[in-house]
Amino acid sequence: MLSANDNELLTRVGPGTIMGELMRQFWLPGLQSSEIPSPDSDPVRIRLLGEDLIAFRDTNGDIGIIDNFCPHRRASMFFGRNEECGLRCVYHGWKFDVNGDCVDMPSEPAESNFKDKVKIKAYAARDRGGVIWVYMGPRKELPPLPELEANMLPEGEWAVSSIMRSCNFVQALEGDIDTSHLGFLHLGSVEPEGAVPGSFDYYTVNIRSPRYKVIDTDYGTTYAAYREAEADTFYWRFAHFLMPFYAMIPTGVLGVQVLARAWVPIDDEHTMFWNMVVPSTRQGGGQGGAGAPRQGVNVEGKKGATDYLPNGTGWLGRWNLAANAANDYRIDRHAQKTNQNYTGIDGITLQDQVVTESMGAISERTKEHLGTSDTMVIKTRQRLMSAAKELQEGISPVAVDHPELYAIRSGGVILPKETDWLEGTEELRKAFVKHPGLTANK
Repeated sequence: MLSANDNELLTRVGPGTIMGELMRQFWLPGLQSSEIPSPDSDPVRIRLLGEDLIAFRDTNGDIGIIDNFCPHRRASMFFGRNEECGLRCVYHGWKFDVNGDCVDMPSEPAESNFKDKVKIKAYAARDRGGVIWVYMGPRKELPPLPELEANMLPEGEWAVSSIMRSCNFVQALEGDIDTSHLGFLHLGSVEPEGAVPGSFDYYTVNIRSPRYKVIDTDYGTTYAAYREAEADTFYWRFAHFLMPFYAMIPTGVLGVQVLARAWVPIDDEHTMFWNMVVPSTRQGGGQGGAGAPRQGVNVEGKKGATDYLPNGTGWLGRWNLAANAANDYRIDRHAQKTNQNYTGIDGITLQDQVVTESMGAISERTKEHLGTSDTMVIKTRQRLMSAAKELQEGISPVAVDHPELYAIRSGGVILPKETDWLEGTEELRKAFVKHPGLTANK
């Protein structure tokens, strides 16, 4: 468990908070490129780290991420006119470019130089791999974007999706680095005889209590959970936490699977889940992440299990699921009672969502009782808090200036028992490497 003070440090991300300042050292996924699809398209409200911002694409296609409030009389820039390389406040016509400079002030006399003295808060933005990246930190010389393989490949190879989650980013992230829940939350109704022999899922449900290796890394933390497979072999699941909110889950084949997931804090009580994936590297060519078809076991739920509500224009109006707390996530108690579905909730993505949101907006970690299966969760919390405290002492996280640290892969692998878990997977964990003898199916 954590102390109340540590839980506050870990979960609060607004301006001036210790964790919030750590987050601001990194580029953040802000919105999908498709949400501001063309020059002079409609502005979009976004909230990041508790700050209300307006995103727009100007006439030249450049991205602007600016304060919601016009610096004149504080009217919302969401209602502004996106025209001729700037967003114009409709109250008095003040117009700002993507850098936050006031480029027109028609309410002032022509001879006035007042516009040269006024700026609106603006953050740097980059468009890559279907994601609009936002930098909210203090550096004038911007750090590099992280070398996430799933976000760096040619158009047509990758897919990107987002889901709003109504809880703090830490408990959402922790679901991705907790491997033992797979055999219960997602595969609880599956017995070994119901899984394909020799598949990863077979080994998971045959032994539901894996053992663990967990280490600190320059990018964050890594775990490998292992359990008996065939004679003289172990089935290993490699997964990573990467600063400050990324996870690479172990659901595919190590050396093949290409994905990255991000749990971006919208504010203290809401998180945007990002799934960046190369579908061809996933079992069945699915969209990846928790929603990809699994190895010989149908646990994905009915079609439409992750249907979205229509996107709205509010601060929390984007990428919300139709199954949610208001309708009890469409739980089917009959399916639960008859063990057709262990949870009664359809689909892995939604199953993860219900348990993390059910903890409350910010989980009370002072009341937890953690076991050996929580080793990765414990180490990751410590890693985040240590990095935030070190930043207060002027020590920046190594990963900020070393984007190559993000060029890794996760997944499952069968190894002889005598093989060292790190040395034996060194090449398989490298990104941008092809292994012709491997396939996405296991």
